Order: sequence, then structure tokens, then C-alpha cells
Amino acid sequence: MTFLNDTTDSLEFPPPPPEALNGNGRDETVAGLEEHRPDGPFGLADYEAVIGRPRMDELKRLAEPLTGHGWVNVNSTAVGGGVAEMLRSAVPFARLLGVDARWCTIRGNREFFQVTKKFHNLLQGAGSPISLEEIFGAYLDTIDENACNTFIAADLTVIHDPQPAAMIMNAPILGNVVWRCHIDTSSPDKTVWRFLLPYINHCDGAVFTMPEFVGPGLKIPVYEIMPCIDPLAEKNRHYTRTEALDVLAPLFEAHDVDPERPIFAAISRYDRHKNQGTILKAFQRLCEARCWDPKPYLVFIGNTASDDPEGDEVLNELKQQADGHPDVRFWVNVEDNDRVVGALMSIVRGFVHVSTREGFGLVVTEALWQGAPVIGSRVGGIKRQIIDGVTGYLVDPLDTDAIASHMATVLDDRDAAAALGRQGREHVRRNFLLPELLRRYLILMRYHSRVSSELPSFRHDDLTHSDIIHAFRRPHPRLPDWRGSANGA
Repeated sequence: MTFLNDTTDSLEFPPPPPEALNGNGRDETVAGLEEHRPDGPFGLADYEAVIGRPRMDELKRLAEPLTGHGWVNVNSTAVGGGVAEMLRSAVPFARLLGVDARWCTIRGNREFFQVTKKFHNLLQGAGSPISLEEIFGAYLDTIDENACNTFIAADLTVIHDPQPAAMIMNAPILGNVVWRCHIDTSSPDKTVWRFLLPYINHCDGAVFTMPEFVGPGLKIPVYEIMPCIDPLAEKNRHYTRTEALDVLAPLFEAHDVDPERPIFAAISRYDRHKNQGTILKAFQRLCEARCWDPKPYLVFIGNTASDDPEGDEVLNELKQQADGHPDVRFWVNVEDNDRVVGALMSIVRGFVHVSTREGFGLVVTEALWQGAPVIGSRVGGIKRQIIDGVTGYLVDPLDTDAIASHMATVLDDRDAAAALGRQGREHVRRNFLLPELLRRYLILMRYHSRVSSELPSFRHDDLTHSDIIHAFRRPHPRLPDWRGSANGA
């Protein structure tokens, strides 16, 4: 049994079930959810060096009355994907600030993850049909198995994405619960959305990356929290060219890559929405249009994930499409992945990410932070990160001509490419680093645990479904800074 207990001044919980405790009266995981305790090798001073003292002082002020209060996150996997990466850094950072932060994952078999992958696709308006047997068998049976051995008590529990969504009504979760949706549910499949909606509406609130992503029929407060990256994580440290080449030397040798030739990188899961096939078509068109000297490479990097059984199929299709192209490389599940990705992004001539659907696109944030010129699709959270012609180039996701044209520009004009990289890095520093994510969650905890009665500035109470539909029909305003008010109210 998983027992996550927090006794605070703001919440009073009954004692845990006797079977939740070991002989010493301490909580531990015996079955049900699996708890993860990532190490935090950095201190607050390390983050202050990146974001500055004023922003760090604000975090300390927000966290001070939450010392010892519980913040629990539940998601589907501890490896692979942006949610796991964020939690791996956010949990230890929150503990540095005095918050009792916990992270748990549900246990599921292959059938469960096949069904939730269908959920993921169908909620974004695409995917294969799903049967009631899959929903009520592979999905709910797995949720029940997890729920019957779970007991959570905390000031704020965050349930991430569709996979554990039904836990809210099937498991004893005491305290405030919000559902965090990392994908675009604005045009969801009706069957899956109607199935999930009662669970979501049972929560105290829902958190979306952008208000445009909110699905129909929500009866609870909606909050906007954009994903962020950890500037101190191995992947996001800054390498000199010599350091980067040392890290990459074994892979360059194994895959016959000349480090003196320009490299375009495409880094993501192998997923149909990631649209890697269009990147490959654009690169093939680029190579056919001119005889480049030296010739560029296109390097795909992707790790398989335990909750994404479709990935191998997509990768095989992509290799067939490449048909042995001499300048295309596939790096799959590379060792020391974070160092490799960070080193590669620091030396690439350009980074391409043209998803057809994207919740946010943390990999775009990572590339911008490394100073790589980015070509990204005009969808989802990518639009918040790339200011066209300023921090990168925006394209329609299936426009191979535009993608190839921007690739050519990046190859031809190195000064302009370097300027994009500098401006992109500063945009990330202001808006998309880990301390900003923690700032918003601290504000959410303060509000729900009644430390503060002031409504969070990133709450969207006025977003009825009709309001949202109309919002989709007009461009979202471009704001200079997405952090909200300086005082975090």
C-alpha cells in the first residue's frame, strides 16, 4: 500500500489505515502506486545564479508558509516523456523550498498502456476506435488494482493526464486534487472525453498548458501552467564545442558522422503526432534542391517509453521512408541520453520539431535554451516559445517546402541563425525555467490550502465552453512575458 501522509495546520486527515504502516510506524510502498524519490544534486544558490536573487526571494516567500505541507504528483511512468522529466526536477526543488513533495506512478501492463495511448490520441482528435471492453477492462480494472492499495493525504495532489485520471473516484485521496492535462483536448473524441469528464469534474480544478486546450463541459476552475525545463539538469547544461564533441565522439564514430559537417537534429518520441516523416521529406527535398558543400546530416534521436507501445511501429516506418539515405541517422535509446542530447543541441546547425499536435513541446524549450536555431510548427505551446523570425521559425506542420526553405536559410546565413539562438535562449530564461513552474504550483497550493485567499492570476474562471470555442477562432495575443504579475497573486 502507498500511504503518503501530511498533517498540516490547514488540513486535518484521519489516521492512515493500519496496513499502510510498517512495524516502525513509517509509511512505505508495499503494493499499488510506486513512489520515486529523485535526488536533487543542486541547491537554491545554484538556481539563484540562473534566475537572479529577486525571483528566488519570491519563491522563498511563497514557500515559507507551506513548510512541511504535502504536494503529491501521480503520473504513468518515471521514464520517457516530458512529464517524468519535469517531475524528476520539480520534486527535489520543491523539497529544497521546504515542501513535502512526493512523486508516484501507477502500475500497468501492456494492455493498459495500449488503451491509454488510444486515449492520448483520441483526446487530441485522432486515433483508432476504442471499445467498451478496453475502457472498462484494460483501463478501469488496472485503475481498480492500483486504487485498492492506495491511500493519499496531502494539501495538493496533482493527477497527470488520462492514464491515472480515474484514481480520483476509485482511490482514497484526501485533500485538494487537480487534474493536470498536458495535451490539447479542445476537439476530443466524444466517447473518451465523456468517459473521463466525470472523473475530471470530481477534482477541485484542472490545469492546462493553455486555455485553448480546454475541452468542453468542465465544471471546475481552470488554471494555466506551462511546462518548464530545469536549467541545471544534465541535458540543459551548456557545453563548449570541445566538451560536446568529447561526449558525442563514440556515437559519431559508431554512426559514421563527420563532426565538421552541419547537423540538423529531430529529437522526440517516435509518435505519429511528432510528424517525423515530414521532417524527413523536407530534408530529402533540401538535399535534392542543391548540392551542399559540406552536406548536412539529419539525426533523429528518440527513446522508447514504457507507456507508448506504438513507438516501435512508427520508428520502423520512418526507417523504411528513409530508404538508406546516406545522410540520415537514427539514434535509439542511446546511453547517457541526457548528456548526448544536451551536447548535440549545443552544436547543431538547426533543430526541427514540426508536430501536428503538441501540448507544449519541452524539447523545443531545451533546444532554445542551448541556443539552437529552431524550426517549429505553428501548433500548441510551440507558438508560445517561437516568435517567428525572432526566436526561431514557425511553419505549418505539413509544409515541407517551408521547412526545407528555413533549413536552407539556417545553412546559408550563420549570423542570422546565431541571433535566433541568442534571442531564443533569453526568451526561455524569462519564461520557461523550472522556478517559474514551481512558482505557480506554490501559488496554487497556497490558495487551495487557504494560506492565501487571493485568486491565482493564472486562473481562468470566465472560460465557459462557448468562450473557448470563440477563442479558437481568433489569434491568441502575443504577450511579452508569460509569468503573470510580479507578486504572483
